[in-house]
Amino acid sequence: MVAVEVEKSDKSEVVAVEIVDQSKQKMSWLGYFWDTADLPPEERWLLFKVDASLLIFASLGYFLKNLDQSNINNAFLSGMKEDLGMYGNELVTATSIWTVGYVIGQIPSNLLLTRVSPRWVIPGLEIGWGLATLGNYAVKDIRALYALRFLVGFFESGFYPGIHYILGCWYTPRELSKRSYIFWVTGNLGSMFSGFLQSAAYTNLDGVNGHEGWRWLFIIDAVITLPIAVFGLTMLPALPWYAKPTFWLSEKEIEIARARMKKIGRNGAEPWSWPKLRRFLTSWHFWILPMLYVIWNNSGIQNPMGYWLKSFNSNPPPVPGWSFTVSQINLLPLPGNAISVVNSLAWAWIADGPAGGRRWPFIYANAVLTIIFAAVLLKFPIYQDVKGHFVLYYMSSLCGAAGPMILNWIGEISTADNEARAILVAMGNDFAYVVQAVAPNFVWKTTDFPAAHKGMTWSIVVSSLLIGWNSLVLFMVKRDERKKRDNPVEDDVIVGDEESTDRKDAELFGSEEQLGELKKVAV
Repeated sequence: MVAVEVEKSDKSEVVAVEIVDQSKQKMSWLGYFWDTADLPPEERWLLFKVDASLLIFASLGYFLKNLDQSNINNAFLSGMKEDLGMYGNELVTATSIWTVGYVIGQIPSNLLLTRVSPRWVIPGLEIGWGLATLGNYAVKDIRALYALRFLVGFFESGFYPGIHYILGCWYTPRELSKRSYIFWVTGNLGSMFSGFLQSAAYTNLDGVNGHEGWRWLFIIDAVITLPIAVFGLTMLPALPWYAKPTFWLSEKEIEIARARMKKIGRNGAEPWSWPKLRRFLTSWHFWILPMLYVIWNNSGIQNPMGYWLKSFNSNPPPVPGWSFTVSQINLLPLPGNAISVVNSLAWAWIADGPAGGRRWPFIYANAVLTIIFAAVLLKFPIYQDVKGHFVLYYMSSLCGAAGPMILNWIGEISTADNEARAILVAMGNDFAYVVQAVAPNFVWKTTDFPAAHKGMTWSIVVSSLLIGWNSLVLFMVKRDERKKRDNPVEDDVIVGDEESTDRKDAELFGSEEQLGELKKVAV
């Protein structure tokens, strides 16, 4: 444990803050379960407050985001296909159009978060996507659906990369994966809940007030968005380096948060300059790190289970004696989501605990599992051993859990430059969806399901590339670590020829004048 002195924003006194060096601390059994157990009381209370505001809002918001994304597929399987005449690749096209809207807003939104308080940016976007989602219930043709899916994608764009950036502003490497995975798995819970919700809507609301069951799904989704947005407007804190005391966080707690970030070398906001921009654009971080997430995001298997279940109702049936109701088609895939949730949380706790904050082993594990399951699904005839296919589809949910780990790693590698961290996290997610807007039209065609041979082959190839790219990033990180050991004053991201290598508090978190300007727009 070390004592860190931090100047208060009014310069009236110096506050002594005791911060635990978690990288050197031996964790207790309770600390492995929840990391705050090993922290001093004041630091523990700070994290409780941040968890109770930021983490709860992030989890609820991402639940809704994935509920919406799953709703379009569940609605398609529950009557929208027939009502809107979606007999070709219209579902893939609608998803691609959503992705276009999603791509446009991500990087600007994350840059905005470095200057404006998250409680204005993120809830504002959430209100927008709630209204756009509501509009989906009233669509009468495919063109209206396309327009609304674009708007939903645009308003959702800032949420996922923005929350990952914000989490990185409050939590250390021994705390970050647990929070980012709790946030992430609520998306899986949203996908699971969508199946229950669609089944209930189809059974109980179909025809109520003249609306089909699948239309009610969008109405319900939109209605539950508003109170969560209000919660965010009330409770989301500003980032530590320009936060002001509120009813929720005191001056002392804000100083503790700043000291924690300083301890791990995570810097505050800096003004943009040409030297800073030049360093960013010429660093290997800019060219290599975002691609790690792009490759991962497009390597996953698009689970064909729903299409497979629906195909048993064809006439003539592919397997005589087997058929599934609409409710079964929505509910039977859900155990796979549960497996994904348990697996993801296990990875998060291992990464923050026994793995000591290492992220790269889990990226390798993700790639290897995807290759194995995609190869089996590619070769195993889809109507042979029906019960065995249920098990195979469920277990394939073990793939694809490395996403938050990769964004954590990107943020931690670029921790010294606040703006670079915000941009790189957004770039990874943004460019991933650029590829995702195009690739499914060729390799994951709706008409190719449930076999999806091209898609399974694509997953094998891209997962192999993920292994190679992860190795490249690991090599570059180790190279930088060696350079720092040999030349401790060098920093190839922050320090250039034009700037001093002696970075004091004002350089780490911005000068008082710079922070004062930020506070005017951020709080």
